[in-house]
Amino acid sequence: MDFVNISLVTEFFLVGLTDQPELQMPLFFLFLAVYLITALGNLCLIILTVLNSNLHTPMYFFLFNLSFIDICYCSVFTPQMLMNFILRENIISYMECMAQVFFFCFFVVSECYVLTSMAYDRYMAIYNPLLYNVVMSPNLCLNLMFGSYFIGFSNAVAHTVCMLRLTFCDTNIINHYFCDIPPLLQLSCTSTYVNKLVIFVFASINIIVPTSTILVSYGFILSSIFHISSSEGRSKAFSTCSSHIIAVSLFFGSGALVYFKPSSAVYMNEGKISSVFYTNVVPMLNPLIYSLRNKDIKVALMKSLNSRNL
Repeated sequence: MDFVNISLVTEFFLVGLTDQPELQMPLFFLFLAVYLITALGNLCLIILTVLNSNLHTPMYFFLFNLSFIDICYCSVFTPQMLMNFILRENIISYMECMAQVFFFCFFVVSECYVLTSMAYDRYMAIYNPLLYNVVMSPNLCLNLMFGSYFIGFSNAVAHTVCMLRLTFCDTNIINHYFCDIPPLLQLSCTSTYVNKLVIFVFASINIIVPTSTILVSYGFILSSIFHISSSEGRSKAFSTCSSHIIAVSLFFGSGALVYFKPSSAVYMNEGKISSVFYTNVVPMLNPLIYSLRNKDIKVALMKSLNSRNL
């Protein structure tokens, strides 16, 4: 089958978050601050994980990948959004739009499975600690990350190829601040049946597999915690996975608010505002959650700062 694009549209116009001129500059500085905090926070976690040998464990290997994905993830659309606030010409070329679809799908699905791998890691650490070092070997950790990125890549290729086969005729105004799949499907002047079928199949897999794995893992984790006799032991066991619980809740919860809604214009406008939390706030909060609630990260940070002062 030939997937060469025959679209008459060579560029799209992004509606953005708002069309009110007086809000453009305040929003620019707000999202610039969010982006800088996201990039610096995740970059600090990456550097701390690499430089501190006591963080060379499976848990922090997964956290390293989560931080890497979050930096790339928010960089897919935030610089474009910031330029649009300044230039006020929300134009994106057809190929740039398709590239945005690809990388957005790749990183968001990869993060979904990285969080799932982290849930399995916490399950092994608490439910079966004696076998933890044996089971969570470097090979298994690498395979889990390779699998996460491979699934993300497969999803991105499938959605992008399906998008390239569509024809966009006259309407080229995207009711969003980046090239997301639902608003693009509304612009197509050809059948989107295949696209919707692919979305349904991949979304079902990407919802059922991660959520069932995470729920089962935390079912066993809670069972183990309740069987710990001392309250101090229960508190310590719960603290090792509380950060991950918060991160998972924010990621999946905010994603559900955006995509589990009808695709009408009214709901699309609501989803556009809701997606700010999903695409910008969650990547910013992840490093804060794991640093503020994690004793190992705090110790590693203090150690690094003290070594620089010496």
